[in-house]
Amino acid sequence: MKTIVSALALGLGFALGAGGAAQAAELRMSWWGGDGRHLATQEALKLCGGKLGHVVKPEFTGWQGHAERITTQLAGRTEADVMQINWPWLHQFSADGGAFADLRDYADVIDLGQWTEDQLAGGTMNGKLNGLPVSVTGRVFYFNDAVFTKAGLPIPNSWADLEAAAQKLNPEGAWPFDAVKLNSIFIVSLAAAQRTGKDLVDPETGKVAWTEEELTEALKFYQGLAEKGVIRPWRTAVAVGNIELFDEAAWRDGKIGGSYEWDSTYGKYADPLAEGKLIPTPPFRVEGATSDGVYRKPSMVFSISKNSREPRAAAEIVNCLLNDPEAVTILGDTRGLPASAVALKTLTEAGKLSPELLEAAQIVSEASGPGVSPLNEHPAVREALNDAIEEMAYGQISPEEAASTIIRSVNRALSRM
Repeated sequence: MKTIVSALALGLGFALGAGGAAQAAELRMSWWGGDGRHLATQEALKLCGGKLGHVVKPEFTGWQGHAERITTQLAGRTEADVMQINWPWLHQFSADGGAFADLRDYADVIDLGQWTEDQLAGGTMNGKLNGLPVSVTGRVFYFNDAVFTKAGLPIPNSWADLEAAAQKLNPEGAWPFDAVKLNSIFIVSLAAAQRTGKDLVDPETGKVAWTEEELTEALKFYQGLAEKGVIRPWRTAVAVGNIELFDEAAWRDGKIGGSYEWDSTYGKYADPLAEGKLIPTPPFRVEGATSDGVYRKPSMVFSISKNSREPRAAAEIVNCLLNDPEAVTILGDTRGLPASAVALKTLTEAGKLSPELLEAAQIVSEASGPGVSPLNEHPAVREALNDAIEEMAYGQISPEEAASTIIRSVNRALSRM
């Protein structure tokens, strides 16, 4: 929790921006998320707009399709003035730092002192501050305690516990864990990173760091979870349609006991539950693990369009959302544990951060693992991994064939970046 404590200390001397106020402006802000984030952000925008004399039109969606929406808008120069941007998108959209405004140009409006230089570096592209980190996030195991209590089982602490839970839950049409679609990639990567101590992408060579043998073992581990009933069959997951886990009836009704999710999305997964509470758990280690293999990265950032007609007004809104105590209180933990020192201080002192979120953030902070390349989340890399794992899940190729296909496809994609 050293980072959290340091941020609290830094927040003691915050300022809400000093430069000359912008003229009244009509702005747009876009973001993705769940209902809790949508409602809180709209309320905070009304507050900030009222304080600053601006009107901000909200534009929000779910996660699915949001990247494509932003891509289209940036290409057509129709993007919102203020945008919530996923960290890897900075590298995809703005490798030269030119796709978004340089927020250091508005340092008289935005109190950049609420972030450490390391945090600001995460949003800096080619020397230009393209995005302010909203939070730092990582993957953590979450379990619905009601699912296991009803089955007379303790909260799982190992993969062996999940295997034992499957024997009780499967006959009831339930599964202890979710690891299909996108989560299949994270579980395979977790197993490979734990055993090898390496990230998917070698920072020196720009190629896949895992050998075919290492990746094959990780894929076999994943395949074993499906065979043992720990995770639901891929066909079952796909049959519900292209919706996120937290929107599924199986998640809401306790037919799925847990998942491996971003710590910052605690509320999004906890809120829909018909009963029970989500419990964060340290990462389970596979046999032969050399580290926890945690996947940790800067989370989303707030960016300003380089095409905005009112960039100073947009900067005022960004500063208000991230640093103003009233706005921060409204937003709460809807985007995870705040990176802004004053925001973290405000929410901590007000008791607005759930103990589970703080515990999850501590788990992520203290877990060991290799540094993560943003190229892990490039669409071409994700597609190569997903397609091969899905084929393996359907029994069309073996783990060995999947490993070979993944390494070949990912290396080809990386060579084009």
